[in-house]
Amino acid sequence: MASGKKSREKRRAQSAPPPVQSKGAPRKRQASPRVLIGGAAVGAVIALVVVLIVVFTGGGSSKTPKGVPTVGSIAAGLPGAPEVDQYFKGIPQKGLTLGSPFAKVTMIEYIDLQCPFCREFELQVLPDILTKYVRTGKLKIEARPLNFLGPDSNRGRKAMIAAGLQNRAFNYSEILYFNQGTENTGWLNEDMVASAAASIPGLNVPKLLADRNSTAVAKIASTIDAEALNDKVKETPTLLVGKTGATPKNVAITSPTDEKTLVAAIDTALAG
Repeated sequence: MASGKKSREKRRAQSAPPPVQSKGAPRKRQASPRVLIGGAAVGAVIALVVVLIVVFTGGGSSKTPKGVPTVGSIAAGLPGAPEVDQYFKGIPQKGLTLGSPFAKVTMIEYIDLQCPFCREFELQVLPDILTKYVRTGKLKIEARPLNFLGPDSNRGRKAMIAAGLQNRAFNYSEILYFNQGTENTGWLNEDMVASAAASIPGLNVPKLLADRNSTAVAKIASTIDAEALNDKVKETPTLLVGKTGATPKNVAITSPTDEKTLVAAIDTALAG
């Protein structure tokens, strides 16, 4: 992975956010508590509906769009595919968790795949965190994708969770951040979902598309909504850091690229 001043400048250029339509240009995307409460409240109902769909439709499998390969590769990848592959190559992934299961410190990140501020964090700050803390076995990251900006957010997070069933959730979300469009314009459509999957070497694209409608994905999404309520999440990105197994603390970053504050929180947890 590239490093140093040139690498930082390159990442900054890559993460220049798309136009934001919301008024006021807040530093983070605000999550509506009503959306989070509603998501947690109806989670069980959704899971039941999914069970019925599975029973009567054989799993609700989606066909792979024409021209999209069944197995992902760099050659078939979207812009950013080589960089994303290098970011995560060799780092253990299990579900929505990245890094050694024995890491002393855990960082939880609440994100929305449409959120331009999450994009800034993921493309500018995360690569350094991976190098300094995750690859060295000190930190593991737990991703909790939310759905509050619109239908594309829901479509994206279901696909990310489904990618997690193949232990490639972080590759999937990063590919989408590299190719993020303006929120709620329909950019994260079915073609983008499949194309992002096809950008990850070895990923089974038809399986991801089918798994999006599975009971497993519905249950994970419902759990995340409940966790967001418990953690009083009101904006994305929201970061929590603490010793693994202990209750993490919210990291009050001043902007999506406030790496200094995040690093201080990780170092404090490591020293504790």
